[in-house]
Amino acid sequence: MTLAVPAFITATLGLAVFLFGTILNGRFEVLRRFNIPEPVSGGLIAAVIGLLLYLFLDIEFAFEMDARDFFLVLFFAGIGLNARFEDLLSGGKPLALLLLLTLVMILVQNGIGTAGAILLGYPAATGVLFGSAALIGGHGTAIAWSPEVAEASGLTNAPELGIAVATLGLVLAALIGGPIARHLVEGKDLTPDRPDEGLTVGLPADNGPKTPIDPVTVSRVLLYLNLAIIGGFSAHLGLIEAGVKLPLFVPCLIMAILIANIRAVLFPNAIPVARTPALALISEIALGAFLAMSLMSLQLWTLVELGAAIGLILALQTLATLGFVIFILFPLMGGGYRAAVLGAGFGGFALGATPTAIANMTAVTKRYGPSPMAFVILPLVSAFFVDIANAIAIQFFVNL
Repeated sequence: MTLAVPAFITATLGLAVFLFGTILNGRFEVLRRFNIPEPVSGGLIAAVIGLLLYLFLDIEFAFEMDARDFFLVLFFAGIGLNARFEDLLSGGKPLALLLLLTLVMILVQNGIGTAGAILLGYPAATGVLFGSAALIGGHGTAIAWSPEVAEASGLTNAPELGIAVATLGLVLAALIGGPIARHLVEGKDLTPDRPDEGLTVGLPADNGPKTPIDPVTVSRVLLYLNLAIIGGFSAHLGLIEAGVKLPLFVPCLIMAILIANIRAVLFPNAIPVARTPALALISEIALGAFLAMSLMSLQLWTLVELGAAIGLILALQTLATLGFVIFILFPLMGGGYRAAVLGAGFGGFALGATPTAIANMTAVTKRYGPSPMAFVILPLVSAFFVDIANAIAIQFFVNL
């Protein structure tokens, strides 16, 4: 029996699951020690409850996700408002390096996926669904490429396979980022380069010094977030008419960057919006609600139905990601605190999605301190450049 859940109730449940996660993290020190994001703690418990209801009572929930998608757009608009042109310029080299490392990771994932598929008796063309199509690409890319994989391989349940791999990848991504950062930050005694900066997302775990958040500051932030979303939506429509397909959050991110930096030039003495506690708080709520709704709606029974092959290959993908981050990405990105934060984010992005990566980095910076550039570099790589490179790599491996 399938029960439809309207968007408003989905949003309400998402907020409840987010709050439940904060309670769990408050009570279980192990979750805090390994920097597990609060919406992940609550969302996975909710997903397990959904699995039990499906297995024992044959009840399945169909959540309407319009509210979730709005929270995602709101969150990325907040990231854009925090971005400074001077940071983007100074971050050119690490951004290019992270892009190169991501391209390498795409090839590694598809190599592991293809080899694993062949060894386990799947057609070679399905390797991308065990690799970058479902992992770095996420659910959307897996669904988009499934018909072509099905045609090339003859595997009729290719869409189910891609969704199952992306689902488990999202869970793993949400769990490994915090431990990666803990290993690097505490193991190497790293500290933030600019400890006095405000957090990009969220408030410090210890609440830090009391910061002013009042109706006026919150309203000002919401005004600029809304302006960025209106401008981004208009640009999105123009891009569609021009034949350019990008997720809505991408033009909203760009518009927010433009608005924030034009405002800084035209009104240098204006009351700040970027990197304020009010913006950080709103960003955390938006990200937490989005991630909680994403995880609570996971259909975990699809993993059970498709057997152990997914688990085995994804175990290899997870080990490869851990090794890549710790031994390659971290030293090449400078071996400092920012590299550790990016490592946590990359673990979330390589196996899951950009919001998971940001959630991982948020949990880390709330505990150890700010790293503003990490929150600029990673979304630019994951939101702009990777989809094109991933599509080329997927096409190559499907045609092998």
